[in-house]
Amino acid sequence: MLTTEQKALVKATVPVLKESGVALTDYFYKRMLGNNPSLKETFNLGHQRSGAQAQALAGAVLAYAENIDDPSVLAPVIELICHKHVSLNIQAPDYNIVGENLLHSISEVLGIPMDDKLIVAWGAAYQQLADLFIETEKSLYQQHEKSQGSWLGWREFVVERKERENSEITSFYLVPKDQQALPDYQPGQYITVRVTVPELGIKQPRQYTLSDSPSGKYLRISVKREDAHREGQDPGYVSSTLHNVINEGDVIEASAPTGNFFLVNQKNNNVLISAGIGLTPMIAMLNQLISQTDSDNEVKKQISFIHAARNPEVHAMRKEVKTLKNLYNNLHTYIAYEAVTQNEVLGEDYQAQGRLDLQQVPAEWLPKDADYYICGPIPFMHQQNAALRAIGIPQQQIYCEAFGTGGVTP
Repeated sequence: MLTTEQKALVKATVPVLKESGVALTDYFYKRMLGNNPSLKETFNLGHQRSGAQAQALAGAVLAYAENIDDPSVLAPVIELICHKHVSLNIQAPDYNIVGENLLHSISEVLGIPMDDKLIVAWGAAYQQLADLFIETEKSLYQQHEKSQGSWLGWREFVVERKERENSEITSFYLVPKDQQALPDYQPGQYITVRVTVPELGIKQPRQYTLSDSPSGKYLRISVKREDAHREGQDPGYVSSTLHNVINEGDVIEASAPTGNFFLVNQKNNNVLISAGIGLTPMIAMLNQLISQTDSDNEVKKQISFIHAARNPEVHAMRKEVKTLKNLYNNLHTYIAYEAVTQNEVLGEDYQAQGRLDLQQVPAEWLPKDADYYICGPIPFMHQQNAALRAIGIPQQQIYCEAFGTGGVTP
């Protein structure tokens, strides 16, 4: 338990964290990975390279410092992070390594002795947070232990099939090498895959949403290849390896499905809103809802599938969705392309040209009693969340997941 003085000391560092938090966390990661090179196979080095990991940690440390009097307000974020930790097989002893390097980083960056009251206060604060993470993750690990077909840590999978969805996205059908059962996961959840990256000579993890509802036969991920040509962006270590190195028949590692972004109630009206590769959890949810439609004798609930893409060439799985639309009259689809070709027919292949504007979507496809799911880049999610609120959809009916960075509440 932190003392009143310790809480005050932690809160007093908020201005420093706002100004120099990223520099501090960047130093921390370099220190920790330098001292513990084996952890390079746990942490995504692509995120280290881009600075995204340091920025994310800086934001988390700042939020914790600002809410040190009542960390319970951070519960949704903690739950999200714990799912990611379980997916990466983070264990309790790892927190000792992180804590030691974090405290030394604060000491070294700020030029404060390790026995200073501020470092002691942050040590107590870190331990309080670590205990919360460890206890939450223990519960998640126990759930996996009790779930039929699930597993702990890494499991080997054979790439049974690679299916090119478009010029950027390929789907990978993974079957367990041990030929044992697979879990009945929630559509919208993700797995972590781990492959050896030739450029680095070590294994690297990356989380990908499962892009199909449970079949009991395979796990499907649909991976966008992150190329180097986009605005100076470096190529993705894992996505490039999966696309260019991994072939059908090769073996990769994967963790069990997890995550807290999934269908809340399959018997409700549901609206699925996505952009780009953010459609992967929506496809899984859609397939699950369609299977529910097939099995129910009740009145069919409405499904609205709303998607935004740069152009038809990078719109993955559109044939899959179009086939379902032609089979089920309770499924409505609305597609917005920023640019189109002469081959696309307005009203048939797409419904709008330009950025997605929910005000242009037929109002009856956005029912007030539906659950809404949004996945895509964070600016897109903020915009769609605001648009839903503007038409009277309560925030508690809106669920968000930002691909690549976890969840976000706009």
